[in-house]
Amino acid sequence: MAKLEHSYGIRSTYYFRHIEETFRPDIILQMAEMGHEIGFHYEVMDKANGNTEKAIEIFKKELEDFRKITEINTVCMHGNPLKPWSNRDLWQKYSIKDFGLTGEPYLSIDYNKVFYLTDTGRTWADLKIRVKDTIDNPGANEKSTLREISSTDDVIRLIQTEKMSQICLLVHPNRWCEDLGGWTKELLFQNVKNIGKAGIVWYRSKSDNVLESQHD
Repeated sequence: MAKLEHSYGIRSTYYFRHIEETFRPDIILQMAEMGHEIGFHYEVMDKANGNTEKAIEIFKKELEDFRKITEINTVCMHGNPLKPWSNRDLWQKYSIKDFGLTGEPYLSIDYNKVFYLTDTGRTWADLKIRVKDTIDNPGANEKSTLREISSTDDVIRLIQTEKMSQICLLVHPNRWCEDLGGWTKELLFQNVKNIGKAGIVWYRSKSDNVLESQHD
């Protein structure tokens, strides 16, 4: 994917998790040399089981590991739908500026001005299966526009119309594998996963409604 974008003169930001499968210095450096920005896809609250003091120490260590390979200016939280906390909760106590970072997509972008699209769950507009890949102020995400999007072709047409002057496009490279085996595995895994995530969203929504009723 990085090579394809590079061939078209497109510069993207690739966020890497600090886990064995993806922390590959050779690949990271190769992509940085293509001109892509490399960022840290942190999941330290998950690793620390919600303990912010432990999480920030893990964050410092893992960020330093990435900076030994290439320049890191932005970070982006990784979302685990099975955990009760969000990795971005770390910044309720600490500041990304203390680490020489300029931004975090879920905290630093004004989504009243930027249209947000993600392929989470192999779908562009199904909000029922978004547990962590969500934004707090979706002002620019008009539901009427999201209803127009049901396929990647629809996303392409939206971009071509220039209806949205700025778009934050979050994609996961594993969703776009070319070989049939990988594509089928991703399809089956995501469909099963989406059922579980839809249940989580439903349960949390129901719990919130109960709490609001009790408060009233």
